[in-house]
Amino acid sequence: MSLQAVYQQMGAVLAPDGIPLHFGDLKAEYHAALEGCIVLDRSHEGRLMLNGADRFDLLNRMSTNNMLNMKHGEGRATIFVNANARILDRTMVYHQGDDELLMITSPGRGQAMADYLQRNIFFADKVKLRSLMSETRLFALHGVQADAIMEKLAPELTAEFIGKSIPLIGSAWIILASAESAEAVWHKIIQAGAKPSGGLTYNTLRIRAGLPARELSTDYIPLELGLWDDVSFNKGCYTGQEIIARMESRNKLAKMLVRLELNQFVESPVELFHDGKRAGMLTSSVQSPDDEVFAMGVIKTDLAQPDVQLTTSDGVIIRVDTPLGVQH
Repeated sequence: MSLQAVYQQMGAVLAPDGIPLHFGDLKAEYHAALEGCIVLDRSHEGRLMLNGADRFDLLNRMSTNNMLNMKHGEGRATIFVNANARILDRTMVYHQGDDELLMITSPGRGQAMADYLQRNIFFADKVKLRSLMSETRLFALHGVQADAIMEKLAPELTAEFIGKSIPLIGSAWIILASAESAEAVWHKIIQAGAKPSGGLTYNTLRIRAGLPARELSTDYIPLELGLWDDVSFNKGCYTGQEIIARMESRNKLAKMLVRLELNQFVESPVELFHDGKRAGMLTSSVQSPDDEVFAMGVIKTDLAQPDVQLTTSDGVIIRVDTPLGVQH
């Protein structure tokens, strides 16, 4: 039986790519993350394997973080930008084996990132790149009890890779399973106490946490999205470094990511205004199963102050809550 058939037997509604949107009870999924642990199929995220002596050097010269000092078993976020320092993708890279680096991309960007990296592997580089998309499935655990579930699960779990990830709430783990073992792994995770959940719950938790996803585009530079921890300011040259270094040294960001406070739900994306002048964009918004409204946007830096009042073109009043694009 295919995983999609398993999901549908469990009450799932699937997106066109086969990833569950939900399992019939969004409120139960949401509260499972807040109070326990959820499991999601994240197989629309790209999975790339890099082998060879120059694999660290390739990523170091192509992305924002320092990739030369990774410890065995460590996972590290890094951002790929173009020559103008605009975001191509934010990825997680894991030092998996003696000669392996596993890269997890954003949803739908696996092939684009594989093509981008392949174009930048030169003749003398000792690097081999291959996609794991067809031969693996990717699951993620999120929630306040994710660590406890993983501790219970790990001794009896057969997987290609298990690693820590960026949490939506509590803590987070990824589990890479072979296509052949994926159904058994999925059932073991559920038997350990995780509740099956879908992309709608993921998106609600993401916006609640203030984590950029839709914002990861060539519209923005990493520092504008507050991704300072994913940028090294003391390593060698990389694509886009000059612009990012200049922004950091001058401490002048044109835009910043902020949490926004709404009294009613507003569909994103939508332009925001201040005193009749364009202030930025509401980039992500969602109404939770508890009727909370969460939102964030990228606005002009001088407006990124708590309680600054913004409006949509329809006159909906939105207030700035917490600036997210701040240096650590």
